[in-house]
Amino acid sequence: FLYFPETHGISFRIQITVKELLDTDVLLKLLFHLPVSYPSTVPDISVNSDQLTRAQCMDVKDKLLEQAKKHLSEPMVHDLILWIQQHLKDVIKESATVCSEKTTSSKGTSAEDGIWMLLLHLDHMRAKAKYVKTVEKWASDLRLTGRLMFMGKIILILLQGDRSSIKDYLILQKTCKVDVDSSGKKCKEKMMSVLCETEVQSQHKRFQTFEVKEYSTLKEVQKEFETAGLKTLFSEFVPPLLK
Repeated sequence: FLYFPETHGISFRIQITVKELLDTDVLLKLLFHLPVSYPSTVPDISVNSDQLTRAQCMDVKDKLLEQAKKHLSEPMVHDLILWIQQHLKDVIKESATVCSEKTTSSKGTSAEDGIWMLLLHLDHMRAKAKYVKTVEKWASDLRLTGRLMFMGKIILILLQGDRSSIKDYLILQKTCKVDVDSSGKKCKEKMMSVLCETEVQSQHKRFQTFEVKEYSTLKEVQKEFETAGLKTLFSEFVPPLLK
């Protein structure tokens, strides 16, 4: 899927299957974001796979970025895809040998590897059913949990997950044609506000699933936030939306 935002470059997703790796086929889901300055700068890359661990996906991403630096100033995405198809087995083997060393040294202290939270406000949804289905699919693909909340005219998206997946979600939300305009033509989300993007703290409770919920009162929304240990987040960002 290829998207052309006006000022943020190009974002697209590619799925490739690497055959006969570790006695199974591995489906790699790659998200490339090419900045306006590409190919003078390397693309942002995200890697997901149901057959690989998060650590292995991070190693694949690091190796792809290493390769990308060797191709500066020339188109590189096709070469990167060919390279990972040929070398994935070696990357996974290398990842396994250093895995225990990484876990003992880092202990998950890196902010990049931590669990993050994102709160978005949408102004409206004209094609609501299609829009909701798209958000649900993105959350599922990126293994994000949380809520899509409707209360009167207020629409909020609250997400939790790996920071890289949160970033990928934002790219998709900003660059994909998710709604329709007043004339019924497909359009991108241009009236979205990022209310909060922060690391999940110990007092916050993790959502186990992603759910779409409708609320009839602000009290019900408040209870949803408070149940997740997000009382401060609610009071700081949600009531002002009613003014």
